[in-house]
Amino acid sequence: MDKSVITITTDFGIKDAYVGVMKGVILSINPYAQLVDITHEIEPGNILEAAFLLKDAYEYFPKATVHLVVVDPGVGGKRRPIAIKAGKFFFVGPDNGLFWPIISDNKDILIVHLTNRKYFLEDISSTFHGRDIFAPVAAYISKGVHLLDMGVSINDPVRLEIKRPMLLKNQIVGSVIRVDRFGNLITNISEKDIIECFGRLSGLEVEIGGRKIREISKTYSDVPRGQLLALIGSSGFLEISVNRGSAYELFGKEAKGLKVYIKPNLFDS
Repeated sequence: MDKSVITITTDFGIKDAYVGVMKGVILSINPYAQLVDITHEIEPGNILEAAFLLKDAYEYFPKATVHLVVVDPGVGGKRRPIAIKAGKFFFVGPDNGLFWPIISDNKDILIVHLTNRKYFLEDISSTFHGRDIFAPVAAYISKGVHLLDMGVSINDPVRLEIKRPMLLKNQIVGSVIRVDRFGNLITNISEKDIIECFGRLSGLEVEIGGRKIREISKTYSDVPRGQLLALIGSSGFLEISVNRGSAYELFGKEAKGLKVYIKPNLFDS
């Protein structure tokens, strides 16, 4: 397993040396590891955003990939460091809800509270467990060390409170949960939710912030440049976008958390 892929996801940004140092720790233990950055632009401390981005990405990697995730506002506190085997993949990071979407979707699961300091760096900072605990653990997993050699099995991981949309008789009420790099507003309404409620994607109207979108588009170019639209994004969730523009700029700082309503388009009925 020495040539295993290790992905790294953090809220560290790229201005400082934090990510590079973590990579140095990994390569000092396993110089053959293949390191892939998923993103380091998670909003600082935003566990929900990290959880959604990880869930979107993890299955596109080879079997036995180790997904290292450090979004850790509780570093140095009582939260546990954990490692997980879920199906074909491994995960390493803090037990703060980051991995709950992965855990809840997998029946073949092993969760280990990392307690064996043999697999940590010798000196452990109270503020940089990404370097001192999570990076070395990920490296040792990539070399084939079994999770149960690193700690004890647990069955009470921290759950992440994920607000679900309300599926009513003839309406869905959801909300914007994050904003991507292009200013698209990602909602908590999935394509599956829409099909479950209405049985279709056509003939539906989307309302957000007092603005109405008369249909769910298939592509950004379905509407003229600068026009607001709604479509199902690559993650399978409804997005509110502007063709060649930014929905976030259109709605402003209040965009996050805005209510989103879907109902039959009476004009088309």
